[in-house]
Amino acid sequence: MRRHLIVAIAVAALLWFYMFSPWTQGRPNFWIVMTLSGVVLTTLALLFTPDSRELMKVEKPLLQLTAGVVIALLLWGVFWVGDKASAAMFDFARTQVDNVYAMKTGLPPAAIAALLLLVIGPAEELFWRGYVQRTLARQHGATTAFLVTTAIYALVHIWSGNFMLVMAALTAGAVWGLLYRLCPRALPALVVSHALWDALVFVVIPI
Repeated sequence: MRRHLIVAIAVAALLWFYMFSPWTQGRPNFWIVMTLSGVVLTTLALLFTPDSRELMKVEKPLLQLTAGVVIALLLWGVFWVGDKASAAMFDFARTQVDNVYAMKTGLPPAAIAALLLLVIGPAEELFWRGYVQRTLARQHGATTAFLVTTAIYALVHIWSGNFMLVMAALTAGAVWGLLYRLCPRALPALVVSHALWDALVFVVIPI
């Protein structure tokens, strides 16, 4: 199980390198690669999880959906405040944020939103919280799993050389990771929140 986890994280790191490094970014279309990466990571997570049926179980679906929407909206608000604060503290902040939004090319906005909602957001949450953090928690305890998963999730974005993107991943990963640490049964709500937040912050209501 430990070997599977190392392999899965290594694959994620390589995929994020390919997507975000200045040498490979945008070749081919970023969103196609991101979507395929999500499929690969979800497949690995399910293959390497002995009780994958338990992982995919949804308890109290209406509550999970409502909680997911609320979390996404609150997180959008956190990032709105963070954007204003970072712009006041760092001269480079707005430029780096604009560089992230510059990736919003290659597909129509509606198609990007659909991929974020239906594939990319859910895949990331199933992999990072549902597989990586869940597996680490069984091996090393819930708190260590939360800290390590949050750190790795932020660090795989370092290939971009974009401080604001890494901090965004750290912040969002910490929120989702802490919520999963407190309530593992809320994974479906976190999947909803990640998918909806992605679409909101990147396409529907950019910050």
